[in-house]
Amino acid sequence: MTKADNLRGAALMSTAAVIFAVEALAIRWMNARGIPVETQVAFRAGGQLAWMLPAILASAGRVLATRRLALHLLRGVASLLTWGLYYFSFQLLDAATATVLSFTNVLFTTLLARPVLGEDVGPWRWGGTLAGLLGIAVMLRPGSGVDPLGATVAIGGALAWCGITLTSRSLTRTEGTATILAWVGLVTFAGALPFAIAAWAPLSPGDWLILLGIALVSPSIIWLVTEALRAGEASAVAPFQYLRLVFVAMAAWIVWGEVPDTWGWIGSGIILGGAVVVTVAERRRR
Repeated sequence: MTKADNLRGAALMSTAAVIFAVEALAIRWMNARGIPVETQVAFRAGGQLAWMLPAILASAGRVLATRRLALHLLRGVASLLTWGLYYFSFQLLDAATATVLSFTNVLFTTLLARPVLGEDVGPWRWGGTLAGLLGIAVMLRPGSGVDPLGATVAIGGALAWCGITLTSRSLTRTEGTATILAWVGLVTFAGALPFAIAAWAPLSPGDWLILLGIALVSPSIIWLVTEALRAGEASAVAPFQYLRLVFVAMAAWIVWGEVPDTWGWIGSGIILGGAVVVTVAERRRR
């Protein structure tokens, strides 16, 4: 792999991190505006479906053909739970803490990879996972001031994210990317819409603008990450996705004055380090 490839991969992954950070800050802003989480998730799911609608129409629906409908439904439910809990966590936690706890999904995925998928989990992945779990303990120590409900919601979202990862690994053995993403869009939008209708509240033009913007831009993250890993070496490219914590923490400090305490930063650093080790080791293995 050439240096130029790694530079391009790093640029793409960094762009994905920026968009992820913008989404997180938009969630924080929408929560402060009183926009229901159900509405936010429905728009996010609708954006995913909008991205795949041209492929569905161009293929006259053939892209939805599958023999693994149950697994597609499970992945869609996991996605819906992930988005709902992730968005809700920003109501209960400061932006940096909510973001760093979302990184724990890679740790929990490692714990489940062997019993669920029968994968061989090497020493580097185990080491990174144990370090990350230690970081969680440091961040959520007694007296930390972190809202227990918020931490539970954020970690629940990370666990649901494992469902996305594990079902995706299984589905990619037999299904095309377009089929997987089309079903995600359909299931999540169909699942989110009734909750959004029940929780609907009037929206200002600014609210509509931010909701539509996030809905249409956020689905690009998966394309950027995929292309980044295609362009560069995993060990050189993958860590750049975690830049979003830097962007989120800086913006939250400047805009809302949110600053985790010293031990919170130490725990965040340990979690981040463990997640990077696991991510790089996983990408190299694959």
